[in-house]
Amino acid sequence: MQYLILHGYENRRPDGHWQRWLAAELEASGASVRYPQLPEPDEPVLDDWIAAIEHQLVGTDARSLTVVCHSLACAAWLALAARRAAAGRTDAAAARLLLVAPVSDPVLRGIPQIAGFALDSEAVHSAAEQVLVVSGDADPYCPEGAERLFSAPLGAEHVTVPSGGHLTIDDGFGPFPLVLELATR
Repeated sequence: MQYLILHGYENRRPDGHWQRWLAAELEASGASVRYPQLPEPDEPVLDDWIAAIEHQLVGTDARSLTVVCHSLACAAWLALAARRAAAGRTDAAAARLLLVAPVSDPVLRGIPQIAGFALDSEAVHSAAEQVLVVSGDADPYCPEGAERLFSAPLGAEHVTVPSGGHLTIDDGFGPFPLVLELATR
């Protein structure tokens, strides 16, 4: 199996973050893991993030690739998928996609540094064969609810993490066995 793990806004892949832990667990199991630092995480530019993600997809086999996105990376992946669809691409960029704590468009638009990541249309495209959305039940970055905004439009399974917040270190998520379980099933 191949994995691509993509971080969110202001994330410099710190020790103790569940994504770093996930990458180590997957590598220890023999999986091929890519966990890149996306450009300028404090002042991200959507086109730069999409270019970096496309670069990471080079040499992967979409049929065995699982992508795990957190927070702003979810918006970047969905924007990539929308661009692929607009270009007439019907092939999936990955077999599986985990959108962990996706951020709602109104929240994105309300933060000037990441407003450019909001989708311009209501259409949400997954660019994966199978999609799973994981969210905290009180995520301040998706107050409308990830199940309604993401799971339903994508026809995706939804998993709620009680008292999960935005599923960050500050919310108590260093090791995150649930995401490991979901990524490897």
